[in-house]
Amino acid sequence: MTKPRHASTRTTTRTTGQFVRTTSGSRSLERGLSLLRAFRLGTGVLTNAELAARTALPRPTVSRLTRSLVDAGFLVYDLDEQGYRLGVVVQSLALAHRSSQSALDLALPLMRGLAEGRRINVGLAIADQTDMVYLDSVRWSRMGLFRRLVPGSRIPIAITSLGRAHLAGLTATERTALLARLAPEYGADWRRVAASIRQSSAQIKRMGYCWAEWQAGSVAIATPMRDPGGQRYALNISLPTYEAAAEPLATEHGALLMALAGDIHARWREAWS
Repeated sequence: MTKPRHASTRTTTRTTGQFVRTTSGSRSLERGLSLLRAFRLGTGVLTNAELAARTALPRPTVSRLTRSLVDAGFLVYDLDEQGYRLGVVVQSLALAHRSSQSALDLALPLMRGLAEGRRINVGLAIADQTDMVYLDSVRWSRMGLFRRLVPGSRIPIAITSLGRAHLAGLTATERTALLARLAPEYGADWRRVAASIRQSSAQIKRMGYCWAEWQAGSVAIATPMRDPGGQRYALNISLPTYEAAAEPLATEHGALLMALAGDIHARWREAWS
C-alpha cells in the first residue's frame, strides 16, 4: 500500500503564508539573540548581571553567550565600564535591513505628503515580539519643524493603536497566541487592557481603523496593512489633542488615514505587478 505523500514544509509555507519547518531550532542561538534584543535605544553598556536580569537567563549562561558574541563581533567588551556594547556589525545589519525595505520606499513619499499637508505625524511600523517597531515616521513638531522619529523606535503592542491594528490583522490563532504572551506583562491590569483591545478590534471592523491615547496630550489612529508579499504593517497618524476631545479628532482624521492606506496599497500593487 502506497503511503500518502505529505506536502513539504516549503510548500506549506507558500500556500498558507506562514513560515513552517519541522526541523528543531537552536536553543543556544535563541538565547544569544535574546541578549542582543536586550539592547534598546538609549542603552550603551550592559553587564552580565544586567543582561541576566533583562533576559531572565542564568548568569553562567549569559557569561558563556557573551563570550561567544564577543568572539563573533556582535558584542564588544568595554574595559572602562566593565560591560558589553553592541558591535559595529549590528549597524551593518540595520543598514542591510533598511535597504531591503522597498515597500517603505514606496510608501514614504505618500506619508510625507500627508504629514506636510496636514501638519500631522505619519508612521509605518512592523511587529517584533511584544512591541511595534517604527520602520520610519514623518513627524511634525509643535514648533512647525519636521523631525524624524528614529527608525527602530519601539512602542508596546497592547496599549497603542499601532499594536492593536497589528492584532486586528492577525489570524485568530496568531492573535490568541500573541495575547497569551502579552497578558503576563500587565498582570492584574490585563483585564482592562484586554477590554480596550477588544474595543479597538470592534472599531477596526466598523471603520477600518482604531484610535488610542497612550501618551498624554496626543491621539493616535492606526490601520492594519499587508503588502502583496504578505508582510504585515500598521500605518498610523498621530496629532496633539491640546484642549480638544480625542474621539472627534480621531473621527476627523480617520478618513485621511484610510485614504492614505488605499493610496499606499495601490502603489504596492502596481510595483508588485
